[in-house]
Amino acid sequence: MPEEREEERPSARMGPWRFVVWFGTVSMLADVVYEGARSITGPLLASLGASSLVVGVVTGAGEAAALGLRLLSGPMADRTRRFWGLAIAGYALTAVSVPLLGVAGVLWAACVLVIAERVGKAVRSPAKDTLLSHATAATGRGRGFAVHEALDQIGALAGPLLVAGVLALTGNDYGPALGVLAVPGIAVLLLLFWLRARVPDPEAYEREVTGVVPATARVPESRLPRAFWTYAAFTAATTTGFATFGVLSYHLVERHLLSAAWVPVLYAGAMAVDAVAALATGWLYDRVGPRVLLALPVLTAGVVALAFTDTVAIAVAGSLVWGAAMGIQESTLRATVADLVPSGRRATAYGLFAGVVGAASLAGGALTGGLYGYSIPLLITVVVAIQVLAVALLAATRAGRRH
Repeated sequence: MPEEREEERPSARMGPWRFVVWFGTVSMLADVVYEGARSITGPLLASLGASSLVVGVVTGAGEAAALGLRLLSGPMADRTRRFWGLAIAGYALTAVSVPLLGVAGVLWAACVLVIAERVGKAVRSPAKDTLLSHATAATGRGRGFAVHEALDQIGALAGPLLVAGVLALTGNDYGPALGVLAVPGIAVLLLLFWLRARVPDPEAYEREVTGVVPATARVPESRLPRAFWTYAAFTAATTTGFATFGVLSYHLVERHLLSAAWVPVLYAGAMAVDAVAALATGWLYDRVGPRVLLALPVLTAGVVALAFTDTVAIAVAGSLVWGAAMGIQESTLRATVADLVPSGRRATAYGLFAGVVGAASLAGGALTGGLYGYSIPLLITVVVAIQVLAVALLAATRAGRRH
């Protein structure tokens, strides 16, 4: 009898924590692939004859595709309910595009492959986050997304280091450096097919916790909750004041605080802080709820207050604070979306949320970069003011949830 019940409930064939860890392993291996490629995209395109303008346009178009196309892939996932299919298709596009970059040989083909890799991320992300959200209903939203993010960051560190090592061994030959990334790419797809076979219906995790089938599971036309839109406004505000690492590293090198060779080392340190912050705030989220997100506006204001000084130790500390803020953005922010939106509209919500984050990131980069060149004190003042607004919007989100 117990065996029959397990057959009826596919999720029972793997515990929710194991599912989160294995899915985190998928993301870790995928990060080895695409973060490894992104670490040398500029030099690779330049070696094929690209100007700085072409590199900027192509990489910018790729990032726009990675975020903007989720506005389409999210609703598509909810409408078709093919979460596994879209996740696998997106990962497959990345796994194929990256090794081909090493043998493209001509600029136009390399440009197409760079953008195709980012399209793969757009296709898979809303479906992937939705699949993960079902398991985190059982593990705790904050902890589940935090563990996933921590594993993800291991890949973000390992990929560029692997590519750098192969380049050093081969005399800067991009073919082998990108070709070796086919191995983790194949591993990603094998793991995904295995996970789908073990857990064909991850939504069962959430049903087992709530005891009910979500009423909106097959009604994607229903409106998103008002609290989601308020939360999206909070995210837009706090992201608009968030300086990019590009601006931070520009300051460090231009003011002769660090040499260019040390910037990647500092970035690696920021990524390590990212993983720790994700784990810490994820566990706190499950204990105290969205109040933990108050840390994000504080950290965002702290970045500009610290990172743009002319003292090496303080500026480096600001960059590490940037890493902590990134950890919250990549984990706990996504966990809250799952708590605010019913299962049937969750992929749509993740797609819209990514669009908001993308637009706010563009605005934030322009704002901080522009004000940095004009007046650093004014930059700090404006960012602090924006973060005060973000705190008010977070309070409104919490009030909306109670109602």
